[in-house]
Amino acid sequence: VQLQASGGGLVQAGGSLRLSCAASGRTFSSNAMGWFRQAPGKGREFVAGINWSGGTTYYADSVKGRFTISRDNAKNSVYLQMNSLKPEDTGVYYCAAVGADSAYAYVEELSYDYWGQGTLVTVSS
Repeated sequence: VQLQASGGGLVQAGGSLRLSCAASGRTFSSNAMGWFRQAPGKGREFVAGINWSGGTTYYADSVKGRFTISRDNAKNSVYLQMNSLKPEDTGVYYCAAVGADSAYAYVEELSYDYWGQGTLVTVSS
């Protein structure tokens, strides 16, 4: 099973980026997925989570109103639209998926079983 994250890059503060995560090796259409990030010198933190249908989403307080998580089950993919980016959004962004079928979305890192390799987002001031 692989989760391939892409779309990171260098952007000025106030700009936007859209991250994509394509899964292969199994289908995650019945599973929650999410995004986490790790800033330089800090631990990994939850950013956004989405349930299998997209009907339930959770966001970290620091990104509410600026980031939007979405998914396309036909493409076995999850996305993160990031607007009004700030320098403190800089870090490596990881997509993740829960292994068990569930109706819920999750915020806890330990709930996720599969992880992508990460894509670097750098926001300059």
